[in-house]
Amino acid sequence: MKKSIASFFIAAAIMLTAVSAAAAQTSTSELTVRFGYDGKAFTARMLNNETAAKIVRDVGAAEWNLPIYHYDDYTNWEFMQYYDIPRSYTYTSNPVKVTAVKAGEIYYSHPNRIILFYHDGTVNMELTKIGQIEATKEFVKAVEENPVLQGWGNKIITISKRR
Repeated sequence: MKKSIASFFIAAAIMLTAVSAAAAQTSTSELTVRFGYDGKAFTARMLNNETAAKIVRDVGAAEWNLPIYHYDDYTNWEFMQYYDIPRSYTYTSNPVKVTAVKAGEIYYSHPNRIILFYHDGTVNMELTKIGQIEATKEFVKAVEENPVLQGWGNKIITISKRR
C-alpha cells in the first residue's frame, strides 16, 4: 500500500512538472508586427519565457523600427530574415539546437538578434524560441513584398505593443 501511494505521488509530481513546462511555453503576450511603416498589422504571440517577456517589456516602452537583413541572395536561405536589436538592450536566453523551423516561428539569437522564418526550412542553429505569427499567405506576401524605404536603402520591420 505504501509503495502504491508513493508511486502515485511520484507520478503526480511528474505530471505537474510536464504541465508546468508546457504552460511555460504557451503564449501570454502579443505584439504587433508590420513590414514597413504602413504595412498590415500581424499579431506575434509571444511565449512565456524570460527572453520573450523582456522583449515584450522593452517594446512596450518604445516602438521598434528595425532594419531587415535577409538571405534572399544566398541559395537555400530564402526562408528567413533577421533583425538586429539595438545594443542598448540586453537579453539572456536559453538556446537549444534547432534543425527544423516552420513558417511564422520567431526566435532570439545571440547577440541581440530576432530571427523570423516566413517559410519552413532546415537550419543548424542555437536559438531560443520567443513567439509565433500565424503563417498565412497574406503574412508571407507581406514579408516578401516589404518595400525598400526611399532614401534609406533598406527595409524595416515595426514592432509595437499590441493595443
